[in-house]
Amino acid sequence: MVYLPTRGDGDTYDSGYTSPPPRSAYDRDAPSSGIRSVNLAPTSEEDRPPSFHSQHDGYGPAPAGQHYSYDAPPPRNGFNQQAPQFDLSGDDNDYRDVRLEQQYQAQAEADLELHLGTAYMDNGGRSSVVYRDSDREVRSGGAGVYTEMGGDQDDDDDALDKFEDSFEGPGDWDEKRAPSEEDGLASPAVSFVGGFGAPPTTAILRRNLTNRRVKLTAGNLILDCAVPTRLLGFLPRKSEDEFKLTRYTAITCGPEDFNKRNYVLRPTIAHRQTELLIVVTLYNENETLFCRTMHGIMKNIAQLCKRKKSQTWGDDGWKKIVVCIVADGRKAIHPRVLDCLAALGVYQAGLATNKIDDNDVQAHLYEYTTQMSITSDLKFQSMEKGITPVQTMFLLKEKNAKKLNSHRWALEALAPQLDPNVVMLIDAGTKPGDKSLYHLWKAFDQDSNVGGAAGEISVMKGKFWTGLLNPLVAAQNFEYKISNILDKPLESICGYIGVLPGAFSAYRWRALQNDELGFGPLASYFKGEHLAGYDADVFTSNMYLAEDRILCWEIVAKRGESWVLKYIKSAQGETDVPDTIAEFISQRRRWLNGSFFASTYALTHTFQIFGSSHSKKKIAVLLLQAIYNVFTLVFAWLGLGNYYIFLMVLTTSLEDPTFKLNHIDIANTIVQSVYMGTVIASFLVSMGNRPKANRWKYMVIMILFALTTAYMIGAAIFCVVKAVQNMAESAIFAQIVVSMISTYGCYVVASIIACDPWHLVTCFAQYLLFAPIYINLLNIYAFSNLHDFSWGTKEQTTAEIDLGVTKKVGKDTVDMTLPSDQTDIDAAYDLSLHSLKTRPMIVPPPLSQKAKEEAVADFYQSVRTNVLLLWVLSNVCSSCWLPCREQADLHVVAAGSLVESKLTFLSALQALLVTTILKGDYANTFSDGGGNGRTQIYLLIILIFVAIMSLVRFIGSTAYVIDRLIRVLGGRFVSHFGTRKIPTAKGATSGRVVGRGVGRQQASESESEKEKREIEEEEEVQLSAGEERSRR
Repeated sequence: MVYLPTRGDGDTYDSGYTSPPPRSAYDRDAPSSGIRSVNLAPTSEEDRPPSFHSQHDGYGPAPAGQHYSYDAPPPRNGFNQQAPQFDLSGDDNDYRDVRLEQQYQAQAEADLELHLGTAYMDNGGRSSVVYRDSDREVRSGGAGVYTEMGGDQDDDDDALDKFEDSFEGPGDWDEKRAPSEEDGLASPAVSFVGGFGAPPTTAILRRNLTNRRVKLTAGNLILDCAVPTRLLGFLPRKSEDEFKLTRYTAITCGPEDFNKRNYVLRPTIAHRQTELLIVVTLYNENETLFCRTMHGIMKNIAQLCKRKKSQTWGDDGWKKIVVCIVADGRKAIHPRVLDCLAALGVYQAGLATNKIDDNDVQAHLYEYTTQMSITSDLKFQSMEKGITPVQTMFLLKEKNAKKLNSHRWALEALAPQLDPNVVMLIDAGTKPGDKSLYHLWKAFDQDSNVGGAAGEISVMKGKFWTGLLNPLVAAQNFEYKISNILDKPLESICGYIGVLPGAFSAYRWRALQNDELGFGPLASYFKGEHLAGYDADVFTSNMYLAEDRILCWEIVAKRGESWVLKYIKSAQGETDVPDTIAEFISQRRRWLNGSFFASTYALTHTFQIFGSSHSKKKIAVLLLQAIYNVFTLVFAWLGLGNYYIFLMVLTTSLEDPTFKLNHIDIANTIVQSVYMGTVIASFLVSMGNRPKANRWKYMVIMILFALTTAYMIGAAIFCVVKAVQNMAESAIFAQIVVSMISTYGCYVVASIIACDPWHLVTCFAQYLLFAPIYINLLNIYAFSNLHDFSWGTKEQTTAEIDLGVTKKVGKDTVDMTLPSDQTDIDAAYDLSLHSLKTRPMIVPPPLSQKAKEEAVADFYQSVRTNVLLLWVLSNVCSSCWLPCREQADLHVVAAGSLVESKLTFLSALQALLVTTILKGDYANTFSDGGGNGRTQIYLLIILIFVAIMSLVRFIGSTAYVIDRLIRVLGGRFVSHFGTRKIPTAKGATSGRVVGRGVGRQQASESESEKEKREIEEEEEVQLSAGEERSRR
């Protein structure tokens, strides 16, 4: 190790100078052995994977890491060889380029005479001598260097203390770390006194780069780069090139021209047949969400490889699976996600380029077969935990172009070449459950008519379900559960599911493809990628906010085909839901607008199914489902008015003398006025304020809606009791009670049949309180922002030239800058591991001019809304002295006039409905022989309608459970009692034959034999898992 102590006056000490010993952060002398420089490569004594969780306090044997002293031996690099040193004193050294050394040494001596020296520490713990002339920088070639600047001895001790502190502790964020300029991470900072100012506040990773002449492959830039030595030394399999080399491809065209430009993927070169393509879409998710998804996928792949008797899977089943990670924008991706990919060997920094001559690079493709996995708490797992190799592709888009474009790269660029049987779409952050990928794939394998399938999406509740303490999360959990118990099974029985969630779904590749003329599901799916308000109408632009709904309909109604969509309950995926109001409202705005217009599109194109190959029976079922969807859509449209009618009727009915509630009219007046004022405030806020900029306004609105709902529930209890008492005298009251019991009884019974009733206990109350928020606030905000077609992300329109430009020097040759040798690749790998270990804080970029302008606009919009709220609500409050009947009429007029300015048809329909139903006296609605008959009849119609819809959902859910139960019991019966052998023709095979690219089964074995074989596979997997647990 080289030491270059200097004084503030410019004199240089000789090389034998010995600095005073360092002191620790606790002002203690360091041990006599010093803080050693330790080799980062795995040693023979402990050959283990890299760990992020080593701790050391400066005493005793040091763990893997870099620690420095004045008398330590020279450090060693990733090859366990002595690192190259750079001695400015003029002695001989082993620097790899003598001519470059002489040039650097001469310049260094000149710069030292001009007193321009300073020092910095980079993220990996290496010190380098840095000179202020940026055109003439001298680097130590990887050797650790400590440079003492002039100043008092106490200042030097403080600097060493800070350096020691930067490596102590378990690896949490240290506020003393300075941000990194290149990747946004942080590194230990060392401060000095004297010289010519403080060192740079940011650490820059300096790589030894050289210009190399690279031969193009079929006119494309493709590089095969060696993986880091440390990683290769740990891998259990290292003979094949796919384990030793990371392949980089610079893509200079769009996804539609990928295969025309002769880009070739690794599985194609290896002539491998791809059964399953898993596409993981990534935006700016952090390393925890990313590793949660990737580790779940890799565990599922390992489970597929354990199916020894399967004709498709087995030990080498991983060769039939490709995992493609598509990142939406190089600037948007989280830096520590890149560190995770680098730790797995998939990604290498320093290979990418911005341009090849005049052609902009559109995407960067990295290919590697990784044998390691990283858990969500950043721990490595490999073959000892059952992890199998996984063919991984990392496609990093240069620009942010939204999720739909990421799917386009996967389905138009990669899938046609890989030709998979099944394509699975998973969002980063969704964790596939055990055997979920197998159960999804099995649905396609068992039924050749299945064109798409989706698993059960569940809410991530946290440890001990602590996430449900947030009422927003609890309400969403109840919503997801009811959808999975009642809605999805009904749609699955019919064969058409309105939407297969992009977070966790699968499609048969043949079902997605277009016809010879270019029309089909993919063409309709990607049609909305480039649509905007100026070249498409509002209906089409909003419809393509839910393009997955368009895709589902186009698959079912595909001309000449008979594809169906299925719901697979046994395939489960956990996902995180919005836990803040701003994220929740923004997400639902996109969902509601997209689903409303996409559902309308499907209904208006219902007769398209007559061009498909569905049977008459299936067409009849689909037509009945369309009628059901029409009623559901109309009922959702009138939800705002219906909720107000029920509030007015239930609360006003308490004023009947038979209830014996004195002065209840005062409470009713207050609650009704607060509710109406909250609805008006919802319109005013939604039409002019973003949720992120006005969180407190939306918070107040949600609290007021919840309070009025609690009062309404109390009134409903009184009214139901009164109706039960009058059941014998009036049939209308009996029908009201029966319909209400049927509605909520379906929830309870269906949940019990599905063996999943816990959401009724933990989340039902929160969901009831959030009912007006779903009906009023979310719909009001969605319809008030029909002009907003954005996804909530900022699309990048320009590319930055920060990776360099590669120039052609011949027809098939380019000059480009690459890492000099293996030591530079190893150094970058160690830096990624260090960043994951320390988890430094990500420094947010400064606000752009556009962001500042938006903040100013948000402020003035907030002031405008505050004035409008004060003016409107003060006038509403002034009407509180009116009798209750006149108040209702006033509220109707106020609501109608307010909404009419934006949604004329909606306001007219809602106002007409409310005015008609609430006209007259309805205070005695639940009294024997009293009240307005019109109101009673309308309430009965609504309640019966809701009961019928719930009953239909319950029947579909029950049919789904029975069908699933029959399949399971039938398989077990066959496995225990055997089956009758079916004679086959001479020479016929007994195995299953699946046509490649066709996806149709032509099976010569009976269905019972197939079920028996699958049961045996399940039992074998369970037995092997039990043996493995016993062995551990």
